[in-house]
Amino acid sequence: MASPTKKIKLNPLQSKTLVLLQILARDADSSAAIAESNDIRVTRLPHGHGNHMHVGQYVVAAKDASGLDNPAVWTALSRKGFVRENWQTEIIITAAGLAFSTGLESKFVSTSDH
Repeated sequence: MASPTKKIKLNPLQSKTLVLLQILARDADSSAAIAESNDIRVTRLPHGHGNHMHVGQYVVAAKDASGLDNPAVWTALSRKGFVRENWQTEIIITAAGLAFSTGLESKFVSTSDH
């Protein structure tokens, strides 16, 4: 009998960071496709100003983006196969990372009005 597939679990900070990376991967100003791959290179991370930052067309509370500066979050996302292991030198979100549903896709981002 085959063993059931183990469900990948992310903690809240990992989930928020992954959904932000997914949004960046869909933004042409922040990402680039990788030839012969379904992975995406994130070319620009957002910088916060005040209590928020712009991620693609969205505004995100700076506290919800703190995982972008947390090496433990990057290590966990790499270990789970959602970003490549060389995240310190270039950020590449894998096809698995792009496809994973965090359940947060519309919960903590809002469309920017500026």
